[in-house]
Amino acid sequence: MAQPASGLETISLGIGTLGMALGTIAFIAMGSGETNERKQEFYIVTIFIAAIAAVSYFSMFMGYGVIDVAVGGESLKIYWARYADWLFTTPLLLLDLGLLAGADRNTIATLIGLDVGMILTGLVGALATEGAAMRIAWWGISCGFFVALLYFLVSSLSQQAARKSGEVAALFSTLRNLVIVLWTAYPIVWIIGTEGTIGLIPLGVETAAFMVLDLSAKVGFGFILLRSRNVLDQVSASAGATAD
Repeated sequence: MAQPASGLETISLGIGTLGMALGTIAFIAMGSGETNERKQEFYIVTIFIAAIAAVSYFSMFMGYGVIDVAVGGESLKIYWARYADWLFTTPLLLLDLGLLAGADRNTIATLIGLDVGMILTGLVGALATEGAAMRIAWWGISCGFFVALLYFLVSSLSQQAARKSGEVAALFSTLRNLVIVLWTAYPIVWIIGTEGTIGLIPLGVETAAFMVLDLSAKVGFGFILLRSRNVLDQVSASAGATAD
């Protein structure tokens, strides 16, 4: 039977659950009554980002979505539900950015493909039992996918966003920079924490750090995006004109 986490882990996972749930409710309220189909896309995607994360955090808070992995004679506690969360929510975040930038399907598909590769190789690294060297090697592969993702994010996607109006381009830049900064912190926390086996920070601090990053990257991102109604109006009007 699954056992709930304790101490700082419990507090962090509880805050994460509550924060994601409140974010989901807030995003639903913000999108309530919206009839424009183009704008609805942003609300739907952003609501699911927070909702999926809320379920993931609740499962970890209750002691599910976690396994013990034996590495070098020691047992590591791995929250695999966190990776399941990222596998769904990070592509949705990129989809939000793609919709905002008016990106073509190939650019969005490339970003999502690199993102999925990054998450899956990170999960393999977290579950690897051969030793610290193998775990760090998979971390390096995951970082390779991340570097490629950043390249497309600041080149192809940014170039397409630059063709939009000043307000749209400015909002895109803000959200893109937020994603770059926060997502860069994830592999750093991973490698210096228990999952990277270096152990410079204990599991409780690692869990708290991931929680703060998750809330910022999902709920924080969502609030910045959805409160910019004028910008979403411009994006919707532009998309409608292109479709016509």
